[in-house]
Amino acid sequence: MDNLARVPARKRILIVDDSEDMRQLMRQILEEEEIYDLFFAENGSHAIEQALKQLPDLILMDMSLPGMSGWDAVAHLRKLATFHEIPIIAVTAHVTQADQERAQAIGCTSHLGKPFDVNVVLDMIAHFLA
Repeated sequence: MDNLARVPARKRILIVDDSEDMRQLMRQILEEEEIYDLFFAENGSHAIEQALKQLPDLILMDMSLPGMSGWDAVAHLRKLATFHEIPIIAVTAHVTQADQERAQAIGCTSHLGKPFDVNVVLDMIAHFLA
């Protein structure tokens, strides 16, 4: 059997957050896994551009972004056939039940409140990329 056939494909993750510190934290957490290719965006419109360009396997979306919000970006992406099935996880300080329901209503696959536990993030990502 060809060696290449045994190597699992690296999963592509788009991380959208306006905080440089949060982007660096997510990079640090996920690069340790050595199985992900990471891409970044700082706002909703940049997230859409990156998503169309990179075609990620999963998106971690902050919901409170400058310019186009994460709420609007998720709603826009879900209108595109390419993004109907891609998991989008809302990573946000908006943690009330109403916020979670709103995130689900616009198409978020799951909701992760800030601050978050690193193990919860890794488990959630592994679950959706399995």
